Amino acid sequence: MPVLTAGAAGLHETLALLTSQLRPDANHKEDMVFLRDVFSERSLGYLMKIHEKLRQYERQSPTPVLHSASSLAEDVAEELQMSAPWSQHGCFLSHQAVLSVHDTVAQKDFDPVLPPLPDDFEDELEEESVKIVRLVKNKEPLGATIRRDDATGAVTVARIMRGGAADRSGLVHVGDELREVNGVSMVHKRPDEISQLLVTITAITMMMMVYMRALFDYIPLEDKATPCQEAGLPFKRGDVLQVVTQDDPTWWQAKRVGDSNLRAGLIPSKQFQERRLAYRMKMGTLPNPKSPKKPASYETQELSFLSFLPAGLAPAGLRRSFRLSRKDRQGSSGEGSDPGDSEFLTYEEVTRYQQKTHERPRLVVLIGSLGARINELKQRVIAENPHCFAVAVPHTTRPKKPHEKEGVEYHFVTKQQFDADALNNKFIEHGEYKENQYGTSIEAIRSVQAKNKLCIVDVQPEALKRLRTAEFKPYVIFVKPRVPESRRRRSADEELQEMRQSAIQIHQQYGHLVDRVLIKEDSASACVELRGILERLERESFWVPVRWVRT
Repeated sequence: MPVLTAGAAGLHETLALLTSQLRPDANHKEDMVFLRDVFSERSLGYLMKIHEKLRQYERQSPTPVLHSASSLAEDVAEELQMSAPWSQHGCFLSHQAVLSVHDTVAQKDFDPVLPPLPDDFEDELEEESVKIVRLVKNKEPLGATIRRDDATGAVTVARIMRGGAADRSGLVHVGDELREVNGVSMVHKRPDEISQLLVTITAITMMMMVYMRALFDYIPLEDKATPCQEAGLPFKRGDVLQVVTQDDPTWWQAKRVGDSNLRAGLIPSKQFQERRLAYRMKMGTLPNPKSPKKPASYETQELSFLSFLPAGLAPAGLRRSFRLSRKDRQGSSGEGSDPGDSEFLTYEEVTRYQQKTHERPRLVVLIGSLGARINELKQRVIAENPHCFAVAVPHTTRPKKPHEKEGVEYHFVTKQQFDADALNNKFIEHGEYKENQYGTSIEAIRSVQAKNKLCIVDVQPEALKRLRTAEFKPYVIFVKPRVPESRRRRSADEELQEMRQSAIQIHQQYGHLVDRVLIKEDSASACVELRGILERLERESFWVPVRWVRT
């Protein structure tokens, strides 16, 4: 068969030539007949001609003569109605819709006309998203386990069995709340009643609201992998994103919480982001996140930061001489789902949480960069309101002084007991100072919370891993001093540079675990700001990891 080209000839002519050259072959007779019938279709030839005409018209760059053909046609129709019977102009009026389309294109006004926003618009944004799932089963189980909250009556999916009906559907996820099954409400249903309904399931109505805290910065315009950079959603580390759909395993659609823009944007999925970070690390373009550099503040932090020592005992300017034990540096929270446990930081699923009256107060954790003097800040806030705030009494191996009381300044223990407790991982952190051991235990924190007091601790950032549990639900405040830019003597300038670098390094390594950054101008203003934060913790809701609530 000769080669056909569509250079000067039109597509419909090329198609006609191709059809004429199709000859039945003994081996492929049926295929040739089928192709000839398809290419000989008159409608296909018409479509080709229309395509050619449109391409020719497009090359002419046509512009509309006017933008109001529809209104002009209405005026003409009115004039004609006055001079002739209506029936004579019915054909003309039937093209009114085509003229309206012409005007829309000419004016380039393609956006739909939306009704005005209601007065309670902000309230409506907080409404729960609901999805309806229909599952077709062949006498097989749903393939999911459920749990019921005795306090609220909410029924949630606890586990998805691989290969079951729920897993194959891809529509049911762990944490989804079952609202209805076959039109029957699940609220306050007994487990046996729910199980019976799930046997004859045809439709489930579930609440699905997925919120993720971003643990990295994302700029779509710099992402060459995104399918559409203009459709991407930029965000910064710490932003809370509402994921509206995860249908695409590579690109989720999400909105920033608090953003007035109602349109969702594309963000890389957790799995995709982790895969490409792993690839970059393999290629050597990304440092290994498992071996971060230790911030300079670990070795140069002022002794007054040391929460084990009462305020006023530390000589000014003396540097911290102890080191955290190797075991504490590694950390072992026991939960295994902290964002710090994963190889790459991408997203952390979060939910709104407000402390209830019967619950223990949340733990407040202070971390500070060089020069922040957070122990002094902590002691000042507690002294103002000792009935509401308290510190966890530390343990020590040093001898008790005459004026000291057991369990007030310290828990005084033997070196053997201290070493045994450290070996059993009972301290959130511990260290040595002047040949004596000091440490803050988990039980000391629980003792404060059992008195319904808000416990405030200041720790090395590495200890956050031990504290980020559903039991403590810590609120982490990063305190850093405002470093002036003015240059004085050389030694002072070097010290300011150390303070600045310390804050940068802690932010880079632990900023994803921080709930609030407090810039310390002076002790008085920092104390007022910290006190305001502590008061709001009791009456306002905050974003927390979802695993802290769904336990």
